[in-house]
Amino acid sequence: MISGAPASGKGTQCELIVHKFGLVHISTGDLLRAEVSAGTDIGKRAKEFMNSGRLVPDEIVIAMVAGRLSREDAKEHGWLLDGFPRSFAQAQSLDKLNVKPDIFLLLDVPDEILIDRCVGRRLDPVTGKIYHIKNYPPESDEIKARLVTRPDDTEEKVKARLQIYKQNSEAIISAYSDVMVKIDANRPKEVVFEETQTLLSQIQLKRMIKTDKASPVQDKWRGIPTRLNNIPHSRDIRAYFYEDVLQATIRSIKDGNTRLRVDINIPELNPEMDVYRIGTLMELVRVLALSFADDGKRVKVCVQGSMGEGALAGMPLQLAGTRKILEYMDWGDDETLGTFVKLGAIGGKEVDEEDDMFILVAPQNAVGNCIIDDLQAMTTAAGKRPVVLINPRLKDLPASSGIMQTMGREQRLEYALTFDNCYVFRLLYYLGTQYPIMGALRMSYPYRYELYKRVNEENGKEKYVLLATYSERPTPEQIDDAFSGKSRDQSKKPSGIWGFLSSVFS
Repeated sequence: MISGAPASGKGTQCELIVHKFGLVHISTGDLLRAEVSAGTDIGKRAKEFMNSGRLVPDEIVIAMVAGRLSREDAKEHGWLLDGFPRSFAQAQSLDKLNVKPDIFLLLDVPDEILIDRCVGRRLDPVTGKIYHIKNYPPESDEIKARLVTRPDDTEEKVKARLQIYKQNSEAIISAYSDVMVKIDANRPKEVVFEETQTLLSQIQLKRMIKTDKASPVQDKWRGIPTRLNNIPHSRDIRAYFYEDVLQATIRSIKDGNTRLRVDINIPELNPEMDVYRIGTLMELVRVLALSFADDGKRVKVCVQGSMGEGALAGMPLQLAGTRKILEYMDWGDDETLGTFVKLGAIGGKEVDEEDDMFILVAPQNAVGNCIIDDLQAMTTAAGKRPVVLINPRLKDLPASSGIMQTMGREQRLEYALTFDNCYVFRLLYYLGTQYPIMGALRMSYPYRYELYKRVNEENGKEKYVLLATYSERPTPEQIDDAFSGKSRDQSKKPSGIWGFLSSVFS
């Protein structure tokens, strides 16, 4: 539920909430007009009161609201009740119908600001657009000349409306005090919505964990594409995963996370299977960098250079030539590369004051050499600026002397764990094979880990069926149990055909 005085910005916040979370927007004014227009029994009864200038009785309004809340779209997607209830009696009536909000948002703006917003409003009778003489003036003198003041926007009438609103809001606050959150709405709409979005995202995640189901509102996620073992993947499949990674990364950074990692191993994005696939991974990196650059961020894309000395000098084969690939890629506008997107290496000296964030391409240890010291120096220099690792491999690769197995190993692994997963997608196979695909594990921040099983259908088709969700990354044993149909309280040692998963996360 959301409540706010006239000119508090409630309408704008409702639009932003509905667009972001896909909730069904329910306004009693809209409902009344719709019922009257449709000529329903409730609409006919309401019209009698409206035509005579009387308020529509609570019982009629409650019946309309209850009817709208009972529809399938409201049940499936959730609802946003706008400006209702307006009295304690209405709140009690909703409570009897078991209509209870997860949160009651109260937009708070000082009276003098509200009065100024209303009194300064002007209506363009030609386009219906609303302007403000100080905060949002018209684009031309021609428009300015035809603007009019709405009858309700005089200072006297605004003060009267505010008084009525206060009386109503004070009456219902007690009914929703346990879920009420007061928001300072005397700020730019983007800042207000950022706070609103954080509150609603937290509620969404809590409900998802409580029901032990994947979120129904994940951005543009339509399920796992099929035929992922068919190489090369189509452009649509690649773009589908790029968008999935991008949205998870954006959500994580907006929530204030600064040390992120992306792990995605569909065949087309897994250079471990074929070093030539590093080009596809670069395509993902380009999508991420350009998206943040379009928002005005200065992004540095970093590829590690040669490490070690003498016989141990060099770099991982997967990354050979990667810097050149990035330089020759199409970055759109000629000024983008070198202005909003810059290329660099990994290390503390690579961090410039003008950089807003860093995307690191598959940072990894090489035989006898460790990238983590350079990586740690870079994150220290970056401070609170986001650092995103794309398909990192930070486990030890010891030389024949075994040096990396003993010197500082615990500290290196501890540092590697400071990066939070914002996106995970791994295909699951039988032990030691790359075919057939048995299922997949996915996590897209801030949602739960989702475990899918691949199922063959008629006519050679396939689909992925959700088996289970987890609040933390599941162990191989938990995945084995889910595939074999065991409940979570049953223990099982990895054995038999499902033992293939034991090596997936090693």
